[in-house]
Amino acid sequence: MKVSDWLDEKVLEKVDISQIELPANMSYDGDPDETIFYKEINPCGLFCTENHPFSTVERFGHWYLSRGQDKKAGIHSSQMKWRLFTKDKNIALQTAKGRIE
Repeated sequence: MKVSDWLDEKVLEKVDISQIELPANMSYDGDPDETIFYKEINPCGLFCTENHPFSTVERFGHWYLSRGQDKKAGIHSSQMKWRLFTKDKNIALQTAKGRIE
């Protein structure tokens, strides 16, 4: 099942999907159709494997997933992760850009 189909089913069930967490098998197998925006703050360099603040918007069919980790969390932190599912591309982009700047 595609991510967009699963989200549509949840909407029909009257579930608030804005902050919903995808099932594990779906999040690993469900590659986005398109990555619209990505920004990472990584002052360490290319080879650092630690966590860094980031923000991204990915499209799954007619749904947009805006997700990331707030800049306020700091370098190498695993705190302050967030996500937002929406059908509105502009809201997804504004959220992603606002959280990383």
